[in-house]
Order: sequence, then structure tokens, then C-alpha cells
Amino acid sequence: MWRAEYCGIIVLKANPTKMPKINEKKYQNIILYLSSKLGGKLKGKKKLAKLLYYADFDFFEKYEKPITGELYKSLPMGPFPVHMEDILKILEKAKKIEIKNENTGGGYNPTEVYLAKTKPDTSVFTEKEIKILDRVVLKYGHLTGKQLEDLSHSEAPYIGTAPGKEIAYELSFYRGTDFADNA
Repeated sequence: MWRAEYCGIIVLKANPTKMPKINEKKYQNIILYLSSKLGGKLKGKKKLAKLLYYADFDFFEKYEKPITGELYKSLPMGPFPVHMEDILKILEKAKKIEIKNENTGGGYNPTEVYLAKTKPDTSVFTEKEIKILDRVVLKYGHLTGKQLEDLSHSEAPYIGTAPGKEIAYELSFYRGTDFADNA
């Protein structure tokens, strides 16, 4: 029995959604797609993590399945994709992205910047997936990692999950996302 609580409402589901195994090809190409749509580079690990989260959870909320099949954990800075760093290493080794550290000043740690070195293979995506990815770029792409962290902290999937635990995709149904602006 799957159980989550959100704002005093207990959600029970007899058969939790069986998560497909991670679609590595889509996962890699989402990172390349997001980077290319944001001017060829994506600035910050936190921002990348949140954009992946929004791609998967928006798609799940609308179509009842994620794009990548990734697992997200509830960490202090918000939802974090468990396999993101492994996928980044694969992309970097294949020379599809370059990861640079950029000093931001003000005593902060350097920020990882992901530079797309190849174009994404969009043939791996359905038309619906492309529409959600474009929506994620439009709606969230201009935000900083900190702004995305704050936004994700205000939503049911993060609020309804104990720290360090896996975030149930079903909690996306309690976000009430407005998809009127996109298919």
C-alpha cells in the first residue's frame, strides 16, 4: 500500500505506479535539449536538477508517466534526481557536454556550467514530450536554481515527502498545474 500525506489529506493507492527503468537515451537528450534551448549552456547543478524534476513531474501530472523514469529524492535543496550525476558523466565522457566550474563571486562555491557540445536527438521524444520540455524551458528556464528550489519547496511532492525519501510521482496530482498554455 502506497501512502502519502499532504496538508492533512492522506493519499492511499493500492497499486503504486510501477516505475519503468530509467530511459537513459531520453535522459541524456533532455539534458542536451534543455541546454540547447537555454543558449547552449545550463548554469548550475541545482537548476538542472529542478528542470529535470519539472519535466518528469509535469509530464506525469498530465499523462500519468514520467519521461525519464528517474527517481527523485527529497533533499534540503528540493527534489534531486538520483542518477543525474551518472548521466552527466556519460555525456561528458562521450564529449556531448562539457562541464566547467564558473566562479560566481561573493564567497560562493563555483557553479557547474553544462555546455552542450552536440545537438539533442529529438527523435527519441514524442510530440507530447517535446511540448512539455518546451513548456519547462518557457516557464522555468529563466529562473535561478534558488528560485526553482523555493518553488519546488512550495509544492505537494516536496511537502508531502519525508526528508531523504523518494518522492512519489502521484503527488504531482496535488500541484494543480495549469496546462492551458501548452497542449
